[in-house]
Amino acid sequence: MLATTNTPLDLGNLEGMSAAEIAQKIENEALKLPQLQIETTHLFAHNLYAREIKIPAGALLTGHTHRLSQLNIVSKGDISVLTDQGVKRLTAPATFVSPPGTKRVGYAHAETVWTTVLGVEEKDIEEIEKKYIVRGEEEFKKYCLEHPDIAKLAGD
Repeated sequence: MLATTNTPLDLGNLEGMSAAEIAQKIENEALKLPQLQIETTHLFAHNLYAREIKIPAGALLTGHTHRLSQLNIVSKGDISVLTDQGVKRLTAPATFVSPPGTKRVGYAHAETVWTTVLGVEEKDIEEIEKKYIVRGEEEFKKYCLEHPDIAKLAGD
């Protein structure tokens, strides 16, 4: 995940690009800017892992691409998020499921608390990230070729 503040990005022409491609382009441009440090709180319950972040107002951020579906909870705040259906503005409380392969871009209009919940067996953060997160769309496409059941859920 990366985050930056109210700095204009030169994104060029986005026409014909998927939400994932736009998200990656935004991330590539935002990486050239100073980054905010957003602390992640890690929480565990029986076979559940939650990653909670507090996003400051005015922050633009991108998230990881997940191999599997995950539950998302916005428990506080106001944030606009890029989805396959366009930009959606979410105000707390909001709970929804993201399909496999989702990469998010968000802009926090107010301080926002976002929690992602995954079903897991392990408790090692590095192992969880290896199992559930991919680094980019190409890695996700490769994963879908190896797991056709996930590709169906992702809509590929």
